Amino acid sequence: MTNAAVETGAPVETVAELVAQSREAQAVIAGYSQEQVDALVKVVGKVVFDNAEELARMAVDESRLGVYEDKILKNKGKSRTIWNNLKGVKSIGIIGHDEEKNLHLVAKPIGVVGAVTPCTNPVVTPMCNAMFALKGGNAIVVAAHPSVQKMSEYLVSLWHAEFDKLGAPRNLIQVVKQGSIEKTNELMKLADVVVATGGMAMVKAAYSSGKPSFGVGAGNVQCIFDRDIDFNAAAEKVVAGAAFDNGIICSSEQSVIAHEDDYDTVIEALLATGKVAYFDNPETVEQFRKALYNEDGVMHREVIGQSSQIIGQRAGVEIADGVRVILLKAEGIGREDVLCKEKLCSVLSTFKYNTFDEALHIAQSNLNYEGKGHSCSIHSDNEDHIKQAGLELTVSRLVVNQPSSLSAGGSFFNGFAPTTTLGCGSWGNNSISENLDWKHMVNISRVGLPIADAVQPEDEVIWA
Repeated sequence: MTNAAVETGAPVETVAELVAQSREAQAVIAGYSQEQVDALVKVVGKVVFDNAEELARMAVDESRLGVYEDKILKNKGKSRTIWNNLKGVKSIGIIGHDEEKNLHLVAKPIGVVGAVTPCTNPVVTPMCNAMFALKGGNAIVVAAHPSVQKMSEYLVSLWHAEFDKLGAPRNLIQVVKQGSIEKTNELMKLADVVVATGGMAMVKAAYSSGKPSFGVGAGNVQCIFDRDIDFNAAAEKVVAGAAFDNGIICSSEQSVIAHEDDYDTVIEALLATGKVAYFDNPETVEQFRKALYNEDGVMHREVIGQSSQIIGQRAGVEIADGVRVILLKAEGIGREDVLCKEKLCSVLSTFKYNTFDEALHIAQSNLNYEGKGHSCSIHSDNEDHIKQAGLELTVSRLVVNQPSSLSAGGSFFNGFAPTTTLGCGSWGNNSISENLDWKHMVNISRVGLPIADAVQPEDEVIWA
């Protein structure tokens, strides 16, 4: 692999120049047909799919976060599901007609999308943002996290090579060179719409930019084990989700909430996977607590996306090879224990409940501490309990009987829109409470025609 495709020694364009070039490129595709637009969207995903191994290697080597093999799966999985969800969908021109209201729906591009992307998902997040932007006929400028600058520029160069083959403007996708906070803030002010995926400070800056923005909130996925289920099957799913990419995904499982009569059985099922270490000794748990957070309850950067063995070393506890997930018995719920917060690594806190109402109370208390509005997970065969959780928990997604980190962002096996940006609604100070999709990257004009044979109801009927 070589980065030869990335230009060196060339003058670095200012953010204003990048946005101006994006506007010129976007004007070129303003006359593109649906087929031409979809060809662009497809190659963006296909480049990541075809180069999944190389891009995963670069992402891990440059960021020092996550797991190479899991990033390959992520690159292939996200490109596959997103394109499958977008292909054949009408997004250019007249996209629909409401027969009952006699409305034509016309999709129109927003213009230039400014996308701020994180070091945790440095390949699939810009890919996802670019596919959605192009699907709506927009151009996009990516401000990547500085810790993955080289990989980000290389990825964009691969897309440019494919655009050349299609005769499309390269500047439909651009990346900010020599990225910085100042350049990112400038991009957010100059773009027509902002997609911000990353830390809360950056998301807040996006919402303060004066432009329409789509951000995300913190994750802290609470995982409830209901009674009378196959605990071994549920344990396999939870471990698969929590271990994936060293727990770096915002929708990764962060807790195990089990009935007090089933607690030991649930822990045994988790240990039986051969990938879990469990600690309930208060002194040992405290060692991990200090290894994960500082005295102010802020997560140490050094643990983010790291293996269980590295986290064990920081805590002074030896973790056997092959262990992917660490379980720690919490001493309280919500603000009573810092372990109830998001951890961004494969460490889960465990809790006991007596009634299902108490299980929901534990989950909600932890969400109130951090992660309100994002996602929760439940493993249950009780339809009433699933509905109750859906009604009571303040989350935008309730993932049922699936590995949360592999499902909340959409999959072939549920109805969530495939994405890398998961809105958290007003609970998480976000503008949307659903998965970001192409439909958020267009304006819709509604052409209202008279409704034939429509009559105004009598007042007595209206106010009855």
